[in-house]
Amino acid sequence: MSGFLQPPEVTSEVRRLFDEDLAELGYVMNVTRLWAYQPDTMTGLFDLVRQTVEAGGLDLRTRGILVTACASAFGDSYCSLAWGCKLAESADARTAAGVLRGDDDGLTPAERALAHWARKVARDPNGIGQADVRALREAGFDDGQIFAITTFVALRIAFSTVNDALGARPDAALRSTAPQPVLEAVTFGRPIEE
Repeated sequence: MSGFLQPPEVTSEVRRLFDEDLAELGYVMNVTRLWAYQPDTMTGLFDLVRQTVEAGGLDLRTRGILVTACASAFGDSYCSLAWGCKLAESADARTAAGVLRGDDDGLTPAERALAHWARKVARDPNGIGQADVRALREAGFDDGQIFAITTFVALRIAFSTVNDALGARPDAALRSTAPQPVLEAVTFGRPIEE
């Protein structure tokens, strides 16, 4: 069982999703088990995410900053841990833990602007004003990139909302694979599964 729902029927499409996780990670992620109810919806969502990544020119480190900043602001432990690990690999564990706590000292000025933006989108999108957009422009982002970045963050929030609402807990494997500073920074959301 993943979260609050019973396991879905294992169709050929579901088996493909599970096999991809097994090949990449050695286990099936809880979010994959959850989204197995609608594999096409998950595929469609991540096709949209890929479009925003391409349009925004978002490399792995930048995506790590955006996801860890928005997920931690949103209170989602699962994506915070999973992407905190990815950010730790592309930066370092101290920087990743800092972004999770809202401390952006390890980031460049442009990356700080992105982390700040992702947190604002996650916490209070209606509180965003022209000055916030201007800060992104001053950090070197054009309007097309700003749109792509904002859409990327919004899609990640949608993904997290489904996972959180249906009780998906961070995978037990994260307890041993996440760097200690990342584990210590995630003090919110659902606990790692036993």
